[in-house]
Amino acid sequence: MSNLTVFASAGLPSVASLSSALRAVATDVGSTGASGIILKMDKTGHWVFGADQTEVEDGSVWAVNPFSFVHGYIAWGDGEVLGEAMTSVSEPLPETGPAPAGAKRGWEMQVGMTVVCIKGEDEGLQARYSATSVGGKKAVSALGIAIAEQVDATPGKPVPTVELKKEHYQHKSYGRIFTPVFSIVGWQGMGNEAAAGVDAELPLEDAKEPARRSRRAA
Repeated sequence: MSNLTVFASAGLPSVASLSSALRAVATDVGSTGASGIILKMDKTGHWVFGADQTEVEDGSVWAVNPFSFVHGYIAWGDGEVLGEAMTSVSEPLPETGPAPAGAKRGWEMQVGMTVVCIKGEDEGLQARYSATSVGGKKAVSALGIAIAEQVDATPGKPVPTVELKKEHYQHKSYGRIFTPVFSIVGWQGMGNEAAAGVDAELPLEDAKEPARRSRRAA
């Protein structure tokens, strides 16, 4: 994976602007309407993606687009999104009106980012990770802060490569609760995206799932 990079920098804000923007994620958490392949951790602590809830391969490595961090609000009904307002963390939180009719919990704070698999049988898969849970938002916040610190120290390598891990705690009412962890295993630059065979500017809705071996669906 040496020198492997996966995100084009054309048209993106300067790397220098990342630090303050990503630190804003922690401020939001502390107190998108984009479609495509969704990555998430299920209630049993397994990382899964896509409509079939395919389990992520153990030991796979994912690159996080440092310019893809977003924050905003989402309103859920009975298993469906009734409204979503998301924007880059470099911009203020979007304004929202009254929550859509039928929203179970009104507007909920949400943060998210885009990732791509760079090592493993799902190599080339682009996905969006979003979180409204306390554990998920804290994981995104911690990753954002790590990128901000990396940019301050080594701006030429702002792209973290991570393994998708988990932690858990015991809830007195709900039992064992799993929370996501983005375990950083390295840092890369933004250029030479062609070497990875990934178009970083490809909209998520146009991203294609790569061919892969059959795995247990969660």
